[in-house]
Amino acid sequence: MKSIFFYRTAIGKIGIVDNGNAITNLYFHGEDIPEDVVVNETELLNEAAMQLQSYLAGKRKDFTFPLAPDGTEFMHRVWDALREIPYGETRCYQEIAEIIGNQKASRAVGLANNRNPIPVFIPCHRVIGKNGKLTGYSGGLEVKEHLLKLEKQYEDL
Repeated sequence: MKSIFFYRTAIGKIGIVDNGNAITNLYFHGEDIPEDVVVNETELLNEAAMQLQSYLAGKRKDFTFPLAPDGTEFMHRVWDALREIPYGETRCYQEIAEIIGNQKASRAVGLANNRNPIPVFIPCHRVIGKNGKLTGYSGGLEVKEHLLKLEKQYEDL
């Protein structure tokens, strides 16, 4: 059984989901929440929320709780590559495709990025267009821009 709990943050109200062992999803305000989750604040959800608040305050650069996103092997390779992008830096889809060893897969990388079920914790906001422009984000481009500016502001701490 999955648990969800909602938290007010600097980027709006978010819902964090766990499966009892790991964080599986993060939902921004307005996104559809699955019906099979139970509203229940677990210790893991509380810890994830505290670490998220610390990150949003510029006091944390990494997250130390387990993640268990649901996806294909290819998606997991992309998401693992996203987690390797240093705090305060960005990469384009082509660079991620090269990192995972498939330089022609930039479109597929974009799809995997788009299907990331745990944004922020798996930092898909750090992926931008090859031309340097911001591309879509489940929380909205304003949130993506906010996260990138936050990381630039605190990257030297």
